Amino acid sequence: MARKRKGRDISGWLIVDKPAGMTSTAVVNKVRWSLEAKKAGHAGTLDPEATGLLAVALGEATKTVPYITDALKAYSFVVRWGQATNTDDTEGEIIAESDKRPSDDEIKEALHGFVGDIQQVPPQFSAVKIDGERAYKRARDGEAMDIAARPLYVDELLLIDRPNADTAVLEMTCGKGGYVRSIARDLGNTLGCHGHVLTLRRLWSGPFTLDDAITIEQVDALARTPDLDAFIKPLELGLTDLPELRATHEGATRLKNGNPGMVIASNVEYGDECWASLDGKPLAVGRYKAGELHPSRVFNLD
Repeated sequence: MARKRKGRDISGWLIVDKPAGMTSTAVVNKVRWSLEAKKAGHAGTLDPEATGLLAVALGEATKTVPYITDALKAYSFVVRWGQATNTDDTEGEIIAESDKRPSDDEIKEALHGFVGDIQQVPPQFSAVKIDGERAYKRARDGEAMDIAARPLYVDELLLIDRPNADTAVLEMTCGKGGYVRSIARDLGNTLGCHGHVLTLRRLWSGPFTLDDAITIEQVDALARTPDLDAFIKPLELGLTDLPELRATHEGATRLKNGNPGMVIASNVEYGDECWASLDGKPLAVGRYKAGELHPSRVFNLD
């Protein structure tokens, strides 16, 4: 018999402003302990030295993580020109240098090539799997790998500031799977001067912004008190990009049991992915077909 997981049945989102030097997994573990939650996960890993928004899903909200992971997100980052590193950030060793420094106009012109649907090669030190093993583990052993390029949608990439000739502050809005370190590396190569990331901060992800965030210091101070619960956002915020349908009472009963249930729908098409609610409470996510929602994920919130 499987061991029953201890903790509170608590569902929703806690938005954390992750500090540098802490892994995303460590943040999730701290949040889970602080809230005594049975289950927690996050929507989109941040590198240990990166800061900013980390959306932590609790309980049934973990079923909505893919919708936040797939949503657009924005980053602010500083690129250091003139140096390439083996990690594409400050954590690695310098592997190439250049005396060239790009002008503002050259940077702005180069940015156009990184907007839209692009192909991006992840960093050697990344969590992508190569033959079943994480790339960073093989890179630590000194292995140089041929990592296949992956598609990335970049909605916007802007030059925000130029503190000095060596650095530039950029902001990027992109879809799932973007590596800011790869953008800095490839931009430096395009400009013929090399480049790597100095600092990186996630500004927002899907419906969540840093205005919603709580700091790790606040999590520690409020741990295992009711005051921390006040920062939890509703589960349904993870479904913002999907149409909401109203279930009938009979339909709600069927949906709770994992069966297709009757819903009241408008402005949706046959086969659209939607979510259903009753009296404001999320019931399920699924596909709309002929007046019913056919559930793929059911929320157990009772």
